[in-house]
Amino acid sequence: MNIKKALDQYAEHQKVTVKEKTMASYRRIMDKFQAQFSDREVDSIGADEVCQFLESQTQGLSRATRRLKYSQLKAFFHFTIDANNMNMKNPCHAPVLFKSFRSAPQRPRQIIDKESVDEMIFRSGNTRNRLILELQARCGLRIGEVLHLRAEDVAGRRLTIQEPKSGREGEIAFMPEHIATRMADYISSKKFAPGDLIFPVCYTTVRNMVSGLGKKLGIHISPHDLRRHSATYASRNGVPLEIISKVILRHADLKTTQVYLGKVSDTEAIRWMDILHGK
Repeated sequence: MNIKKALDQYAEHQKVTVKEKTMASYRRIMDKFQAQFSDREVDSIGADEVCQFLESQTQGLSRATRRLKYSQLKAFFHFTIDANNMNMKNPCHAPVLFKSFRSAPQRPRQIIDKESVDEMIFRSGNTRNRLILELQARCGLRIGEVLHLRAEDVAGRRLTIQEPKSGREGEIAFMPEHIATRMADYISSKKFAPGDLIFPVCYTTVRNMVSGLGKKLGIHISPHDLRRHSATYASRNGVPLEIISKVILRHADLKTTQVYLGKVSDTEAIRWMDILHGK
């Protein structure tokens, strides 16, 4: 199989597995790869050629972007080899590529404690802002999901997430009873039509609101930190990882969920040992 046919096959696969925005991102690197290797057989492409190609296409770009392009090409080879039962090694697995396109070192993720989150919600100022904060910090929603909620997406304690990040047609999220009651009262008071956005504000407005509340408490915080807090708070209170992953965060992979959970300090580790086994 040559590269052109393999890329056509991969594009058909992506039509039913990823969102259009993701496909567009892949096409940018895949079109250039096809232009250079179109008639070559897949199993004739070596690691050195892949490395040279990626270096030429990502020169001067950030480390994160270089890593993304490498990961996209690696995913293409992985799919093609697996889908066609090809007896070859993915050329992107070569050590030279791992080294050249490795991820930037990640800073430890800040986990906001419950007292700070509670104080932020208490100081939020109005019902709209409070609900936005609670849907992230208590229910684990992404800020984009919150801002795209329409009145018709709310049914009791269930929220229908339209066009979720996973690429599926829809997902279901859940609210604690007190938040669901506050949400119902808010929708009723505003007399929203079924198709109306519940929170017709932009991301920048929410980011400024969240960071402003954080500054009052002496902490640096973004909207996504609230979603991360929801996962860590659930984990620290004994909620099974599978529930956190599938229900609260709605991740496809448990490994993704584990990245969200904060590092356990020595003090907390000792506290849990005492809870489990006594002092």
